[in-house]
Amino acid sequence: MSPTPPEAVAGYHAHIYYDPATTRDRAAALRAEVAERFPAARLGRMHDVPVGPHPAAMFQIAFPVGLFAALVPWLMLNRRGLTVLVHPETDDPRADHLERALWMGAVLPLDASVLPERRAPAARP
Repeated sequence: MSPTPPEAVAGYHAHIYYDPATTRDRAAALRAEVAERFPAARLGRMHDVPVGPHPAAMFQIAFPVGLFAALVPWLMLNRRGLTVLVHPETDDPRADHLERALWMGAVLPLDASVLPERRAPAARP
């Protein structure tokens, strides 16, 4: 298998996990600060129940490649004790979440069964 070049990364997602009963306020404050400081980032809504492969309540930050160097270190320093998953967006969602991700805080078990594997390229006529 040949290495995947960095140019394969179309963007990034950061998932900020929280407990709806105890840390939702911290997550909401973090979300608001990200919106203010990083207008190029797209913020998903707060999900108070697990969705997709995520085992806990969370919200998502989608951001372009060029924002990585500013946003990720900022999250490292300002995550308010919350767990954060950052992963690339390529054509292989399973590998992006399970093999290519970085974690801040606890590593949470993701549900791999809902993550599609790499899609085969379309056949050329």
